[in-house]
Amino acid sequence: MELTFLGTSAGVPTRTRNMTSIVLNLQQPTAAEVWLFDCGEGTQHQFLHTALHPGKLNKIFITHLHGDHLFGLPGLLCSRSMQGNSLPLTLYGPKGLREFVEVALRLSGSWTDYPLDVVEIGPGLILDDAGYRVTAWPLNHPVECYGYRIEEHDKPGTLDAARLIADGVPSGPLFQQLKQGLSVELADGRIVDGRRYLGPTTPGKKLAIFGDTAPCAAALELAQGVDVMIHETTLEQAMAGEGERSRTLLQPAGGGAGARCRGRHLYRHPLQLALRPAGLSAPAGGVPGDLPADPAGGGFYGLSHPLNGLARLNDAHKKTADRRPAVFLQP
Repeated sequence: MELTFLGTSAGVPTRTRNMTSIVLNLQQPTAAEVWLFDCGEGTQHQFLHTALHPGKLNKIFITHLHGDHLFGLPGLLCSRSMQGNSLPLTLYGPKGLREFVEVALRLSGSWTDYPLDVVEIGPGLILDDAGYRVTAWPLNHPVECYGYRIEEHDKPGTLDAARLIADGVPSGPLFQQLKQGLSVELADGRIVDGRRYLGPTTPGKKLAIFGDTAPCAAALELAQGVDVMIHETTLEQAMAGEGERSRTLLQPAGGGAGARCRGRHLYRHPLQLALRPAGLSAPAGGVPGDLPADPAGGGFYGLSHPLNGLARLNDAHKKTADRRPAVFLQP
């Protein structure tokens, strides 16, 4: 599982950072499964600086309909079509997303050559497939806005093949069924329960990806117990009065929210603070501390940030040697 930040800026882009957009590559062994969260203006340009390709996208999740999270969507949809991709694409987002897409395509005389489905969501479960479930949590913002909780299904334990053979179960195709925890009947009439031969279940990874929000109870529930939490911190302390009006999470409040949600790792969008000396700060215990500032100019530069062997963060919205700013979640 890999997270790539295509943009972290709020409201307007900067010279070094694009508008909000995050790619989640589920790294499935059998087929590509790549999801996009928000699609600010210029997102398709940011793809060009990565090893990712828009044609691999299966799903796009929009947190809310403000332009800095949405205005890159029509161009991305059209470019994906012009590249000759026929893979179906599903969009998820608040009410009004379907109208936005339909009007943008109709007025520009554009279309898609691939199946495009738009699902307008409400609070609660919006997706549950063989590998993952996604729930949407309403946040505190002037327009309808959601955070997304992505939960990987728990993985079954390792099959104890040696014990099966010792119990007289012949190796072969039946092992695949037993590995799934199923019961099988042997040639001699015995019934073997695969669950008895499986090791401990491996818990699936859990992520929380926020839209814009002021502090609220739903935000804490959204991020409770996750492995990685990503949320905005748009304003500095001197602009605290603006936070209540625009309903965004202020920098000082962010650390406290991270501490209360009991997530394992906390990442906060640098947003308007990106050109300040301080980096992504996370004062709560057990989460990474400040990222260093660029010694040459005060912005962020590409770096690797190890987190207890679990994750790596590259905060690199400049064009650096490593053009894939990412967080890797190891199995």
